[in-house]
Amino acid sequence: MGQAETNLRDRPAVTQVSLDEYWMPFTPNRAFKSDPKIVVRAEGMYYWSDRGHKIIDASSGLFCCAAGHGRKEIADAVGNQLRELDFIAPFLRGHVKSFELAARVAELTPGDLNRIFFVNSGSEAVDTAMKVALAYHQARGQGGRNMFVSRERAYHGVNFGGVSLAGMVNNRRRFGPTLPGVVHMRHTHLKENAFVRGEGAHGAELAEDLVRFVNLYGAENIAACFVEPIAGSTGVLVPPKGYLKRLREICDANGILLVFDEVICGFGRTGKAFAAQSFGVTPDLMTMAKGITNGAQPMGAVAVSERVHDTIMGAAAEGAIEFFHGYTYSGHPAPCAAGLATLDIYRKEGLFERGAELSPYFLDAIWSLKDLGVVADLRGYGMLAAIDVHPDGTPGKRGHILQNKLFDNGLHLKTTGDCAIIAPPLIAEKKDVDIIVDCLRKTLATI
Repeated sequence: MGQAETNLRDRPAVTQVSLDEYWMPFTPNRAFKSDPKIVVRAEGMYYWSDRGHKIIDASSGLFCCAAGHGRKEIADAVGNQLRELDFIAPFLRGHVKSFELAARVAELTPGDLNRIFFVNSGSEAVDTAMKVALAYHQARGQGGRNMFVSRERAYHGVNFGGVSLAGMVNNRRRFGPTLPGVVHMRHTHLKENAFVRGEGAHGAELAEDLVRFVNLYGAENIAACFVEPIAGSTGVLVPPKGYLKRLREICDANGILLVFDEVICGFGRTGKAFAAQSFGVTPDLMTMAKGITNGAQPMGAVAVSERVHDTIMGAAAEGAIEFFHGYTYSGHPAPCAAGLATLDIYRKEGLFERGAELSPYFLDAIWSLKDLGVVADLRGYGMLAAIDVHPDGTPGKRGHILQNKLFDNGLHLKTTGDCAIIAPPLIAEKKDVDIIVDCLRKTLATI
């Protein structure tokens, strides 16, 4: 921590990096390259910029680094793995750590979600879950079930399957009609639940939208219903009381698979290993990513119920490939090593429990910002919260200004439109929450 800070702009010209060649994702590239915000180091709760500024991480990188940054245990595990076995094709071959990690993940998942399929991202996990759903219904002789139900304001990654499920217009509008056979329930962001902590009292009846689709299209045509337990990237939409349980009932009554996208909620963000456990509802499939390796290596996974898995397996001929799907890097040795080291940290340091214990203090601190005139709404659950600010003309303009000012003032977080999303690492202490909220207050007062 006390070492001299790196400054790219002060380096000799021979070591300077061109910004022209890299096309950055989800970024206004021209604006960024006119005023680059470069990070050169990370440790614990903090980043350091190329200008030597110390920046507290208020969103766990991108909801990934629940155990904080610079974990030597993970780096050592990855380095050792690469020296021992850098790669083996995942098709027809295996390595021990992929089986070990699957077993460790299955220890955390609820119910009988004990069959784990590894992928490389949350986007790939969603597309994989869609294929599992189709394969399951085909295996049980109901191949006509090829429709999917999602929600408005949903985010399910950026592959064409996830974009089709998405309910955020900017993730859909530029890429044509996307996949057919996807319909969207209404979102649960209601003005009656404004400034409510946790689950709102209004909106459980919105689950009946699924019944409307059953009546309109026929249950025999619907494969699965995809929901984020807490819709994360759209601005932390916490479900109304009873909403998820009602979706479970409707799916059970109509033979529809219920899929939880836990890419953001998973690995302790809600106080339990997964939001399914926090809300007491077990899905049939569950996607995950981000926190599975603490962001140190790209990895995602789909947890599949034994019932669904066994149905697909049982329908295949002996010696045949039961599920015709996979990726070159599925269960790659290095991410598996990172995942095992990450799960060790979560367990040894009790990070899920620490997050649950800190949550009341964290949410109290966020709600202390309610008095600011620019604040339009506050939402939160566990160690995940959102602050809506009143728009200033063009939607998203004020949110973008807020994010940039916060970074310059020493705080990193994600904004979506005019919403700031706060999700600190689970290693956070009360003093870290105080720093985050103090910076939020001072910066919100200036926009």
